[in-house]
This record gives sequence, structure tokens and C-alpha cells, in this order.
Amino acid sequence: MTPETFQGFMVRKTGKDQIETGIEGRPLRELPEGDVLIRVEYSSVNYKDAMAATGHPGITKKFPHIPGIDSVGTVAESSSPHFSKGDAVIMTGHGLGVERWGGWAEYVRVPAEWVVSLPDGLTAREAMTLGTAGFTAAQCVQAIQLQGITPDRGEVVVTGATGGVGSIAVMLLAKQGYQVVAVTGKESRRQWLTDLGATRVIDRSEVASESERPLLKTQWAAAVDTVGGQTLTTLVRTMQHRGCIAACGVVGGPELPLTVYPFILRGVTLAGIDSAWCPDDLRAEIWQRLATDWKLDGLDRLASETDLSGVGDVVERMMRGENVGRVLVRPSAD
Repeated sequence: MTPETFQGFMVRKTGKDQIETGIEGRPLRELPEGDVLIRVEYSSVNYKDAMAATGHPGITKKFPHIPGIDSVGTVAESSSPHFSKGDAVIMTGHGLGVERWGGWAEYVRVPAEWVVSLPDGLTAREAMTLGTAGFTAAQCVQAIQLQGITPDRGEVVVTGATGGVGSIAVMLLAKQGYQVVAVTGKESRRQWLTDLGATRVIDRSEVASESERPLLKTQWAAAVDTVGGQTLTTLVRTMQHRGCIAACGVVGGPELPLTVYPFILRGVTLAGIDSAWCPDDLRAEIWQRLATDWKLDGLDRLASETDLSGVGDVVERMMRGENVGRVLVRPSAD
């Protein structure tokens, strides 16, 4: 029987620029309207979640709020013909954890079109180790391949390689035979990145040129950029002819001081990756690939776990840039 209350990690605004967080019990009826009620087995901590948990105005616009843009669990109630009680399902992106209460809670309620059946071949823990990070990384790899860039073209560079998207991108690219150059500022994680499949590991200073020249010496066949800012600017100017950068991050800043020359002289493609509102048919297709021909071995190497009481500490580490890999959240004690 579905309970009348649930526990969640609540973010409240208590004054101008003042945020308080804590675990609260709330009536189930307070969840947003939707076709499907899901008991959450796992959620995860993404950078967007960390910003939501600290009250970032670009993410959290309505308080009180429960972050968590990812979740995997079991259908508890459904008014949709597409899902039945007991179905194992995934929810990533859309407005979960942003426009409506998210996965850092024992239950979520969402529209049926936001829900994807958990594919055969993935456990709930594997699905959430991937989560939005893995889904984004897979879209990045797909974007590179759609430009016809094959492993024999040369090195593919991955920035922010110890983060969720970056680490999974390293694994996916290596699995498909690419020479992966992982970029990190964490000296202690070089061997870890090599173990994930990187052929080389370099410092982030090597992909952040201060030169104002419109074109720099060519280096990379392709790139997965999770950073943005000066790093992305440098990558665009150092792409080989007909290279492709899949861009999905902004931790290095939103500015992109560029000329048009890399695009019209070298034919560089800058492919923007948006995971939140990815078309539903493509979303289901990518999850199926992650469960079959793109399935990764050794996902446990990426993941650690916490319950709701430990989420605040994870957020603090992430905002300081100290987090590595993926942190899974188990909202329920059982």
C-alpha cells in the first residue's frame, strides 16, 4: 500500500540570499500532479542538483524545492496505459528536480511522457550510475560519430574527465576504440582515468590557451567538453579539419570569445548537447544502446552511495570541484 507521507531533501529560502536545507516528511498529496507515481530506488547528484540545492536562481525558481534531476524506481500508481504498478522505470531530465520536485525523495510523480522503461540489461544501480551524466556522455559520442569521425582520425579529448559526464565519456569512447586524452586538474586521478580507458592524461592548462589568435595549431579529431568558457574556446581553435566538439558544460563560464574562422576555414562542428529536453524517441533509443551494444563494464568503479542525510556534504564537495565520478542517492532507508 502506498503511504500517505514521504521523506525528501527540502531546500527552502528563508530570507534574501539565505538558503536552508534538511530532510522533511511531507504528505504525498503535495507532490506535483502527474500520471505516474514512482517509488524512488536511486537518484544521483549532478552539478545542476548541487546548484539547485544551494538555491541558484537560474535553476531553482520556486521554493520549497526538492532537487534530483535523475531517478530510477518502481511504479507505485499509474493512470497511464503505458505503465503499470511494479514496472521498473527511469526518469531523467525534462523538468524533474528543476520545475518540479525531483528524485531526492522517496517518491516522485511525473507525466507519463517523462518516463522510460528500464531496459533489459541494466540494473537500477547501473542505470543511475549512468543517469543524466551517462545519457549526456552517450549523446556526445553519438554527435561525434554522426560527423563521421572514426577512431583512425586521431585523438579525442575529454575535458572535466573525472566528473560524471567526463568519466563516462572516457569509458564509452575507449570501448569503441578511440584514442582518448583525458583532461583533469586532479593529479591523484591520473591512474584512475587510465584504468577507465584513457590513452593519455593531461593537465587542464594544456587546453586553455590565453592566445587571442583566431586559429591555433591543430591537435584533436574530436572533443567532449564539459567545461565551456576558455577551454571550449581553445578546443574550437585547435580542432583538426572537419573536427567536432560536443559541448555540454558551463562550469568554466558561458562566454565564448571566438571568430568564425575555425568554422569556415577548418569546417569545425560545434555540437550543443541538451539532455533535459532531448526528444523522447531519441531518449529511449540512447537508453537502449546503453543497455546493449554500448553497455559499460566496471560501472561500480564510478559510483559511491549516500542516503539523504549525506547529500549536503556531497553538494559542498561538488561546488568546491572535489567530487569524482558519480554519487548515488538512496532516498529510502530500506
